[in-house]
Amino acid sequence: MARGSDGESVLHKHLRVLQAFDALRPFLTLTEIADASGLALSTAHRLVAELEREGLLERLPDRTYRLGVRLWEFASRTPGALGLRELARPWLGAVHSRVRQHTQLGVLSGRDVLFIERMSTRDAVLNLTLIGGRTPLPVSSSGLVLLAHAAPALVDEVIAAGWPAYTPETIRRDALRDRLRHVRADGFAVTNGQIHAESRGIAVPVLGPHGAVYAAIGVVVANDGTSPQPAIELLTVAAAGITRALEEAYLPDGGGATHDGARGLRALVTSSQRSLDYFESLEATPWPTTATQGERTR
Repeated sequence: MARGSDGESVLHKHLRVLQAFDALRPFLTLTEIADASGLALSTAHRLVAELEREGLLERLPDRTYRLGVRLWEFASRTPGALGLRELARPWLGAVHSRVRQHTQLGVLSGRDVLFIERMSTRDAVLNLTLIGGRTPLPVSSSGLVLLAHAAPALVDEVIAAGWPAYTPETIRRDALRDRLRHVRADGFAVTNGQIHAESRGIAVPVLGPHGAVYAAIGVVVANDGTSPQPAIELLTVAAAGITRALEEAYLPDGGGATHDGARGLRALVTSSQRSLDYFESLEATPWPTTATQGERTR
């Protein structure tokens, strides 16, 4: 991998440019990109131009930039988080129709929980979650579920790095390990006012096809002192449904794992059998190029 004179890879510098954008800053000028990424303006200018040529950034008429739609195109091809999102959406919808607050699906990403789906109502309680947004693992119910089932080394890393104290109820470093033991034993996590005093998070694990924790499904509701048990039971049923959907998508009948794209496609796409068969038949048919089209017209 090519590296600059400072020892940093060119790829990493491109990623710094892309990471300058977030949900609160979707449109940035070149100067703002340079400032946010910590790059010299001349370096940022060169990298932004390269990313724009490849469709990973798009330049708008007011001379600001936004993330390019080609990033979404790449992400949509993964059988991981986005496939999970499609499989889980009916179950999230069922939970949301009962709770009528916030329902969300999160996966582990470094020291954060990355939320890949969220459903909300207009008058729901305060919630900082955004689709594609991150929250430190210890402060959210979904994050606690994921961290409770993560490798011990990650727990050590999270404690060493620390996390923001959003409210007086935000969990402290010296209490995290004991809290994680309770989450593993209970099978759920409840956080009362850890991010905002008026909000309570409740989450349970979603198991993957081989029994490992794959994600967390949770709700954010009013922190009003009522029992969380009805929400826990509702989420547990939904988590089991998502697990069954994952097994149907990625396990063949009677056993081990498969990477059969056609099988995964059938689970993720709602369409007619004829449409699916036609889609699969195209795999063996080369897409006509300009050259082949020219040959056919001779």
